[in-house]
Amino acid sequence: MTKTTRPRKKVMIVDDDAEFLEELCEMLDTSGYAVIPVREPRRAIDMADSAKPDVILLDLKMKQLSGFQIADGLSRLTGTVGIPVIAMTGFFTEHEHISLMNICGFRRCIVKPFAATDIINAIEA
Repeated sequence: MTKTTRPRKKVMIVDDDAEFLEELCEMLDTSGYAVIPVREPRRAIDMADSAKPDVILLDLKMKQLSGFQIADGLSRLTGTVGIPVIAMTGFFTEHEHISLMNICGFRRCIVKPFAATDIINAIEA
């Protein structure tokens, strides 16, 4: 009997907080995901276009570019327009920016700090 393994989902994480990024990468890697970390927001759109992740976890408040600007850029490229983007924030609630989130194409918003199960459920949804 042969065992079939499903390919690991590729999850790109964009966050300029190195410690948070490292912890989230480790958690997702041990949960069976192929993780693509991006600490420099200016590289996020090009990285997404070349890596073609299954989902993108995107911090909303970063120094170089905001998550809103990155999501807008992703929505304008043919190669990235269909990639689901999940917003992560410790500063805003989903209700505070619901209209902007809809314009930028976010699928969900997760408020930091969050439990591992919250992020995995969001990815799988």
